[in-house]
Amino acid sequence: MAGVACEPVARPSLTSISSGELRSLWTCDCELALLPLAQLLRLQPRAFQLRGDQLAVPGPGDPAAARGGFNVFGDGLVRLDGQLYRLSSYVKRYVELTNYCDYKDYRETILSKPMLFFINVQTKKDTLKERTYAFLVNTRHPKIRRQIEQGMDMVISSVIGESYRLQFDFQEAVKNFFPPGNEVVNGENLSFAYEFKADALFDFFYWFGLSNSTVKVNGKVLNLSSTSPEKKETIKLFLDKMSEPLIRRSSFSDRKFSVTSRGSIDDVFNCNLSPRSSLTEPLLAELPFPSVLESEETPNQFI
Repeated sequence: MAGVACEPVARPSLTSISSGELRSLWTCDCELALLPLAQLLRLQPRAFQLRGDQLAVPGPGDPAAARGGFNVFGDGLVRLDGQLYRLSSYVKRYVELTNYCDYKDYRETILSKPMLFFINVQTKKDTLKERTYAFLVNTRHPKIRRQIEQGMDMVISSVIGESYRLQFDFQEAVKNFFPPGNEVVNGENLSFAYEFKADALFDFFYWFGLSNSTVKVNGKVLNLSSTSPEKKETIKLFLDKMSEPLIRRSSFSDRKFSVTSRGSIDDVFNCNLSPRSSLTEPLLAELPFPSVLESEETPNQFI
């Protein structure tokens, strides 16, 4: 019997703003998104300010942070099209938590705003030239939020009272987005992790690395890159809407994990109910907040 030829798996095509899908994004239809970092800086001057060798992001005490924005994940530095900048305020990609109050604070922090990661992409034709992109994770989209919450819930239910490490990884979704011939050179930046260290006498699973878990977050990546002034304005309005301050509703998830709720996760972890300002202190690094200095216009099409 002749063998049946298997067709190769089709790589997802680039979803661009010209497809018209952006019109439905007001209903939170965006799961993940990519656009050049230079374009993001021009479209979101309140959230990002570039001056000298520093890329400033409003910190927790800044009035601009109360108007929304993004949770920027990083290690303190970002390379924008070949030039290195320091981040003024960011969420560390790896943190250690030692009690359940810090765990709740961390959980609410990462889900309170859209996540933002920086990546650099180069082509095989010109390996010396890199383009910097901003990768956005819409934590308000039910599919994305569910993957993150379920990942955190499942690890807790499996290691109650023990130490563990949990990582969330977006590399597969991003690498499948770019067409062949493009390479993400710093894919490790597309992940974040936290380690909960319990005060356990015998923590054998943790000692031998058996309590380490990774959640590969999947979703549809939307291309928010455009050279059209009209479409840029549409993208700007969408980003403004996406990064608005979170208004809590009385959903089951909010009742279950709110720091002010009763009969919730507080009862499970036996933690007091008062919100704590330490939410951002160990997780965010702050530096002075300079004024904006826009970078030169560059082509906004993907490589």
